[in-house]
Amino acid sequence: MRILIIEDEVRLAGTLADMAGEDGYTADVAHDGEAGLDSALSGIYDAIVLDVMLPKLDGFEVLKRFRRDGIQTPVLMLTAKADLIDRVHGLDLGADYYLTKPFENAEFLACLRAVIRRQGEITPERLVFGDLVLVPSMSALRCRERTLTLSARELEIMRLLIVNQNNILSKETLLVKVWGYDTEASDNNVEAYISFLRKKLSLLRSTVTLSVVRRLGYRLEENRS
Repeated sequence: MRILIIEDEVRLAGTLADMAGEDGYTADVAHDGEAGLDSALSGIYDAIVLDVMLPKLDGFEVLKRFRRDGIQTPVLMLTAKADLIDRVHGLDLGADYYLTKPFENAEFLACLRAVIRRQGEITPERLVFGDLVLVPSMSALRCRERTLTLSARELEIMRLLIVNQNNILSKETLLVKVWGYDTEASDNNVEAYISFLRKKLSLLRSTVTLSVVRRLGYRLEENRS
């Protein structure tokens, strides 16, 4: 899962990103309200960590604008203010939870997991498609008695394909979801990882194939014959 951290304290933002990474998330960081709003409007994030006191646009205004534009990503707001009126204001604008600085690392991670759970977006222990079982916590892809370990990007691509099994995923969607909004990766990177996954499906002797829908993207298909 990919989260966005909008925090102007560079050291704190880096610490939060590192903690999120250790907890299994991929984190992008923005250090002011305008950059954070641009990233949030992409709609690619599973959760947003949003500081209240930001340069250019404060956190309240950032939240107000992307909620107005229909972005329903869960938001954990960070603030040095403990005043009830500020907490109520943020919640009224569409925040999902408030965390007052300073806080413990474990408390931050628990709150982050809580806002994602509240949206029903928590990663399940197992994802199943056809004869495939994906176990995200172990980076494992299983097919009957066979198991292979996936790299971080292979895991995320396979997770997205299974979760969106009724949809076609474009290269552009995979690029921003897996590599990030400001990535320098290209279509060639997506194609390379699709090729890696196809080889692993072959090694697993799965009945599932990773198909290309010309000019549209990729999807999983089960061969039932």
